[in-house]
Amino acid sequence: MQIVYLLLGSNIGNSNDMLQTATEFIEKEVGDVLRKSSCYATAAWGFREQPDFLNQVLEVKTELTCIQLLHTCLSIEQKMGRVRTLKNAPRIIDIDILFYGNDVIKEDGLQVPHPEIPNRRFVLVPMNELQQDFIHPVLGRNMSQLLADCADTLNVKKN
Repeated sequence: MQIVYLLLGSNIGNSNDMLQTATEFIEKEVGDVLRKSSCYATAAWGFREQPDFLNQVLEVKTELTCIQLLHTCLSIEQKMGRVRTLKNAPRIIDIDILFYGNDVIKEDGLQVPHPEIPNRRFVLVPMNELQQDFIHPVLGRNMSQLLADCADTLNVKKN
């Protein structure tokens, strides 16, 4: 069993419903959702000329390997109607693996912890809500410290 942290994001359609549907799929196909952060409205990161996102972090207990988790998350996105176009384009659902326990994984198409965690407030704010003392296994700093030092200035507010 492994404790993983997943980031959900949506900015097409009813984003609240999309996050709820993704959570239901995750419960069925990944494992027990132990805790959920609040939902946060966040300005789009990267390609900014698009609607704001709704983001949420889930703490999940799973028996899947990290590569199985990746494939399952991609499958859930596809079942929900996600079509991949441009990087950082609007999307109906996005499921990112933030942490897979304390493992550090670098494989083709998979890097865990997610390399952009320290640069994104929309990840650090909900992660900090759930687990402010969680130590980033590469950086050796907890979520609270990473949030305090994050240079990202985009607004992240509870929905």
